[in-house]
Amino acid sequence: MIVKLLIALGIAWLGWRWWKGLGQRKPARPFAPLLDDAEARAVLGVGVAADEQEIRAAHRRLMAAVHPDRGGSADLARRINVARDTLLKRGD
Repeated sequence: MIVKLLIALGIAWLGWRWWKGLGQRKPARPFAPLLDDAEARAVLGVGVAADEQEIRAAHRRLMAAVHPDRGGSADLARRINVARDTLLKRGD
């Protein structure tokens, strides 16, 4: 009797999850805002004449300090990544 009740509840629960669509993944956060070149250089702390190596070195240095896996801020890490991508013209 109890086993049949537990099986029925389990099937009902699975049906409810399927009906609500909880198995679908939802985006965790909205996309990061785009930065212009001046803002991106200010975030990374590089000058106007910075080449690709300097931009990558500044990105690596900052990410080592603020990476979320090391207790840093996910929002700040995202902003640093967007700044790097903006200066290296990625994601066009």
